[in-house]
Amino acid sequence: MLNRLFRRRLDAFEKQFRYDVSHMREILAASRRAFLRVARVQAMGAYREDVPREPWYAAKLVATMHEDCGPCTQLVADMALVDGVAPEVLRTVIAGRQDAMTSDVLLGHRFARAVLGHHPDADELRAEVVRRWGQRGLVSLAFGITTSRMYPTLKYALGHGRACGVVRIGGHSEKVGARPAA
Repeated sequence: MLNRLFRRRLDAFEKQFRYDVSHMREILAASRRAFLRVARVQAMGAYREDVPREPWYAAKLVATMHEDCGPCTQLVADMALVDGVAPEVLRTVIAGRQDAMTSDVLLGHRFARAVLGHHPDADELRAEVVRRWGQRGLVSLAFGITTSRMYPTLKYALGHGRACGVVRIGGHSEKVGARPAA
């Protein structure tokens, strides 16, 4: 009975975001316990305190694109749109057009890139994140970056990962910029 409820929720999510959740169905079929563990990660990935949504989504998008999963990148972009992020903000992040980003979005973008690349600039950028948004803002970005990397890795491990190329934002196609590096 509980599995039926989970399957209905997966169906609703799949319909809402036009996102294939067959990897989650496979996990549920293999083990409800494993499925519930993934659900805990989803809660972690949704944590956002004291950081504006635009730089938070910028960091999540950079992390997802770093792992090169097109459907995951599309999902993060679609979730950002539903959450009220302007399409142009998402387009600039996906294309890597730093010159068109606001200072907050640029900070989220640059911080995620530096973290993913283990770049020394991460220390300076981390200090700026804390200055602007405090420790909770930093934790929010850290959780967003971490969990956004997990899903593409999980999907590729289960045989469901697909390379990133083009993301549709508000009826327009945006070519994904070069794979983020520091």
